[in-house]
Order: sequence, then structure tokens, then C-alpha cells
Amino acid sequence: MTQAATKVLTTHVPLPLADKVDQIASRLERSRGWIMKQALSAWIAQEEERDRLTQEALADVDSGHVIDHRAVQAWAESLDTDQPMPAPR
Repeated sequence: MTQAATKVLTTHVPLPLADKVDQIASRLERSRGWIMKQALSAWIAQEEERDRLTQEALADVDSGHVIDHRAVQAWAESLDTDQPMPAPR
């Protein structure tokens, strides 16, 4: 099995954050590097999903799939009433 090429990345983090990483590494019996790789992978996945959703929303706008602002505002204002309106579609 071949090992993937790697690159060292360094950064300065506040001491309380570094302490939390060390505590989690100790609790999970993993290395600090393993914890950092897990955290970075999760953050990248989150950012990629956020970008995908943004691109999807922009495509909806470009194709005219939008909800009128007044309809959204009326719906939002109705939420504080005894008979809230259904969400606009």
C-alpha cells in the first residue's frame, strides 16, 4: 500500500484552543496531528457543501426560481399571529 504524499502546514493558535486539541487527543488516544487532520477535513467538507448550496441557489435565481420579497415578508410577519400563513413557495 502506498502512502499519500503529505505537506506540513503550520499555524499559530490561541493557547486555550491548543489545550483543547491536546485534551481531545489524550481522551481519544490519538495524536495532535490526527485531531488536526480530522478537524481540517470536517471544515473543508462544510465549506465545500456551503459553496455547493450557494451555487445551487444562484442557479435558481438565474433561472427565475425566486419567491417575491413581499410574500416572504407577509409570511414572516404572520408568524407572530394566531393564524400564521403557510411558507411561500
